[in-house]
Amino acid sequence: MGFNIVLIEPEIPMNTGNIGRLSLGSGSKLHLVKPFGFELNDKRLKRAGLDYWKHVSVKIYESLDEFFAINKDEEMVFLSSAAKQSYASIEYKDDLFFIFGKEFVGLPKDLVANNLDKLFKIPIHSPHIRSLNLANAVSIVVFEGLRSLEVSNGI
Repeated sequence: MGFNIVLIEPEIPMNTGNIGRLSLGSGSKLHLVKPFGFELNDKRLKRAGLDYWKHVSVKIYESLDEFFAINKDEEMVFLSSAAKQSYASIEYKDDLFFIFGKEFVGLPKDLVANNLDKLFKIPIHSPHIRSLNLANAVSIVVFEGLRSLEVSNGI
């Protein structure tokens, strides 16, 4: 079991480090789409990922176009606070791609507009915040997916 976690233009190294650690712990692959808001050798990235970072399965793409060209036949879902559907209604399956946008602006608007049927959100029950921390959001979606797969596989 495992998923593909895709971060489009991540901006905060600590989030990416934590998500890398989560990827390893969940048996998932991490896909990073440039440009980044930091260098991959940033000590904050390494500190958040601890000594696990060297074991994380990471694929780096030069652009969003390259990512979609290489993965055009893969099943994907897109996570956005602008979605209408809850992440709990995702049809989770092995190797599903979870696409997350930048920390400060989310997914590109054209990506949202072109994928409304595959767009999901984590409900937020306070009018005082726009979204959850990216690393927290990824954790929620990935572990709900693992739980869902375990239930469907009778584990």
